Amino acid sequence: MLNAAGVLREVAATGYRFTTVTPLTHQRVLARRGREPGTTLRDIFGWNLPFEARAVAPALLGSMKDAGIVRHSGSTLLQSTVRIASLGDDLFFHSAYPTVQENAVFFGPDTSRFARFIGHALRPRQTHTQRTQHTPRPLRVLDVGCGSGAGGIAAARALAQAGLHPAVVMNDINPLALQFTAVNAEVAGVPVTLAQGDALSAVEGDFDLVISNPPYLDDAAQRAYRHGGARLGRALSARIAAESLRRLAPGGQLLLYTGVAVVDGEDPFLAEMRPLLEASGCEWSYAEIDPDVFGEELDRPVYAHIDRIAAVGLVATRPGEAA
Repeated sequence: MLNAAGVLREVAATGYRFTTVTPLTHQRVLARRGREPGTTLRDIFGWNLPFEARAVAPALLGSMKDAGIVRHSGSTLLQSTVRIASLGDDLFFHSAYPTVQENAVFFGPDTSRFARFIGHALRPRQTHTQRTQHTPRPLRVLDVGCGSGAGGIAAARALAQAGLHPAVVMNDINPLALQFTAVNAEVAGVPVTLAQGDALSAVEGDFDLVISNPPYLDDAAQRAYRHGGARLGRALSARIAAESLRRLAPGGQLLLYTGVAVVDGEDPFLAEMRPLLEASGCEWSYAEIDPDVFGEELDRPVYAHIDRIAAVGLVATRPGEAA
């Protein structure tokens, strides 16, 4: 990823926009297009199609080669080894299609829902700051399992718009994710500190804001970007929530976006979290964001007894005066 920021800036300068879709939608679009090579930047960095060298401006192609993010595809074509997604005004590198590698860096509709969830949850804090009109100390912000860094960047943008000063720590167990995050944050103009390791064990101290969009599927291959562990994929989310609640500064918030396998109309993640939340003394709210995601997973035996997989959002606030 050396010099990859230059590629992202060059692509951004063209006005590039691309909404990254689910893997199944991506597969269907590619099947519909057949074997025709890509001719536009959306083809090359969005749909990740092989392309002829003449389809890309020589300067951009040179930058891609310098950054090591282009490979040969067959005897005459080239292919980008990364994709680029747009979210708000920002662009994000993420892994090439299909994301089958153990260290793949995810970006998709869940990322967009996560960013919207963050923006909505932070509005009361923005309103409070604008009303009090004081200059707060820098806020310690932690994005647990940051992936592409989209969540942390969205949080930094929302807080900065309210006149707050976020000091953002991006955490992931995957070193490639931190490489992508570093480039994405640099181009977005958001200073970040990188922390490689397993969730909150990789960082010290308390935080004013902890955000996380952990993997929540029971993935047969146990790929890090998809596998949420035991209990139908909710184990990792439950652990991150429990660790985060213990590391909130006074007035600090946890914003957790995850998915839950609903069984016989009941939400086992909420049932597991409720006693932890009540014991923490935090004020909290919990809501379904999307009642039905990753429906294709229900064809797998591990999910044979569930109703659906729902995307949910948990907001927990520790008592005390927020920064």
